[in-house]
Amino acid sequence: MTLTTSTGHPGLVRRRLVAGIVAGFLGTAAAFGSGLTAVASAADATTVTGIVLGVGANETQRIVTWYSSADTAQKIQLAPTAELANGEFPAGAITFGATGSANIASSGGFNRHATITGLKENTAYSYRVGAEGSWSPAYAFKTQDFEGNYDFLFFGDPQIGSSGDPLKDQAGWQETLNVATAANPNIELLVSGGDHVESANNETQWNAFLGPDQLRQYPVAATIGNHDVGGKAYEQHHFTPNTDRSAAYYNNGNPAGNNSGGDYWYIYKDVLFIDLNSNSYSTAQGGGGDAAHVSYVTDVINQHGSEAKWKVLVYHHSIYSPADHAKDADNKARRVDFPTTFSKLGVDMVLQGHDHSYSRSYLIKNGEKANPAEKPGADDVVAGPGGVLYVTANSSSGSKYYDITKPDSSGTSGAGNGADPLNPDNYWYNSVQNQEHVRTYVKVEVRNDKLVVNNLRSGTCAAPNAAVEKGLSCINTPEGQPVGSIVDKVTVHPYRGDGQAIQVNVPAPAPGEFGWTIDGYNGLVDLGVAQERDGTYFEATGKINPILVSDSRRTLAPWSISASVGDFQDADKKFAGSYLGWTPYVLDAGAGAVAGAPVLSSYDDQGKGLGASSGLGSAAQGHARGGAKLGADLDLKIPDSIAKGNYRATLTITALSS
Repeated sequence: MTLTTSTGHPGLVRRRLVAGIVAGFLGTAAAFGSGLTAVASAADATTVTGIVLGVGANETQRIVTWYSSADTAQKIQLAPTAELANGEFPAGAITFGATGSANIASSGGFNRHATITGLKENTAYSYRVGAEGSWSPAYAFKTQDFEGNYDFLFFGDPQIGSSGDPLKDQAGWQETLNVATAANPNIELLVSGGDHVESANNETQWNAFLGPDQLRQYPVAATIGNHDVGGKAYEQHHFTPNTDRSAAYYNNGNPAGNNSGGDYWYIYKDVLFIDLNSNSYSTAQGGGGDAAHVSYVTDVINQHGSEAKWKVLVYHHSIYSPADHAKDADNKARRVDFPTTFSKLGVDMVLQGHDHSYSRSYLIKNGEKANPAEKPGADDVVAGPGGVLYVTANSSSGSKYYDITKPDSSGTSGAGNGADPLNPDNYWYNSVQNQEHVRTYVKVEVRNDKLVVNNLRSGTCAAPNAAVEKGLSCINTPEGQPVGSIVDKVTVHPYRGDGQAIQVNVPAPAPGEFGWTIDGYNGLVDLGVAQERDGTYFEATGKINPILVSDSRRTLAPWSISASVGDFQDADKKFAGSYLGWTPYVLDAGAGAVAGAPVLSSYDDQGKGLGASSGLGSAAQGHARGGAKLGADLDLKIPDSIAKGNYRATLTITALSS
């Protein structure tokens, strides 16, 4: 009998966007503020407003969008902040030409956008938009390492204007961003769940939403909500990367009409984000409906899923929410249309808005609770194959809250809104539900081996909190639940197969400090920190996760355990698995176990290393019954010509016995 266990799968391959870059932090600090300098302009100069720093197709890009009072040629000017002198851009500043068109009549003016490309790691940049004589103030952002761990923030429904007082709503939105970025200054993305404004084409509300300078300092990934879709202002303010603006992704089936639409995707440091216009859910409206989104997600993941470790979907209408919209017919339809495909494609998490309350689902597989035994409020969960976490964000501005509603008898799977057998006050699909009538935001920690989801208070019952200021009750207590306190936190360990994955980060060669760290979980083997040897090669060592052998057969037949490793890969870069060697040993004796022979890295003997099948342990005919534990020290030696990257390989373990 032959038993083969794979230690990884193609989805673990990491996409490296820029190979071999060593970028220093060129300034002592990024100049975050309302602008480094304002250039005086003539009275008839073009006025630039509504600047948004948007996410690009990858870490090396940003898309900047703005409004212009005149139809003139404009551009972005960009330079490392360290090269500015007294707020003036250097003569060698890079420029990127802008394109755009006339706004709709109710918006007035013109919209422009341009894509910044070729950004370097760990660099503070300053930029401004416009043209000579009519530049905007300068704003600053910083890039971080293009590999490894990072955090991003997710915000639910600012919906500026929904309280009836846009200024109060703006104050709450501004305060949430102030609290969130002060507590997390190194976050790398601001992701919205939609409903930026109450009225789709109301530019007063849009100006209030765009007021915070954080939207010019951190890349924003916007989502179309139902309050944004009924006009073109959303598209005028947010130009998104890799966007399919076909008729199928517009709720009225008409990209040239008055509505906003489109689905888009981007990859940011090991996460493939896919953002959907969930307003288009029924073909009766004119668009392609949910079927079009299912096709889009399938195509994007099939084409790009192997370029990232994680798959995160974002759309507005929460299908697993706890409040007023939980039983809406359109959400029930999506609850049937989406989950099976998401499970099949290996989606890890879905971020949603719309219901102005917080919820965190159980892990859901194919429209049902994946593990009936998962406990309500569990703070550490392990996804089996097809398990997906769904998160609904509460109001980030305090403009409107929806109270949690009661389950009914409609069932505990699919479109049903029945009660959770383990917690009858909750819907069957939700592990946690919360509504205190205070502003919150979601922080997501992206790690090699886990996602950590935190829902955090950005306010209390006190102002700014427009809905409460206008008479809504509030159950928060500032003493026990202060600003910054945790509403909910969960660590999600993903399904990575039944074997062991080996990961190694290869840094750029010296000079300069370098290293890598692997935080192993669920079979991920930690090779520690690399060391450069003699200026010619890197070496990393570690241990495989032990292999337990048990043999209780009466025949006392021989057995053997062997393994081989494939190439270490990072998207289109790779190096041979032969560079990995090992020294097997018996940790716990029994079952006649004898350790296999050491295998050198091919760097040492030009052999095949573990690229060829090699014995970990074996036992001869007639051995004693019992069990053994086998281990091995790993030795990876690779030339320093290998490009910087985040490489993984699959160690295939085979058991043979008569």
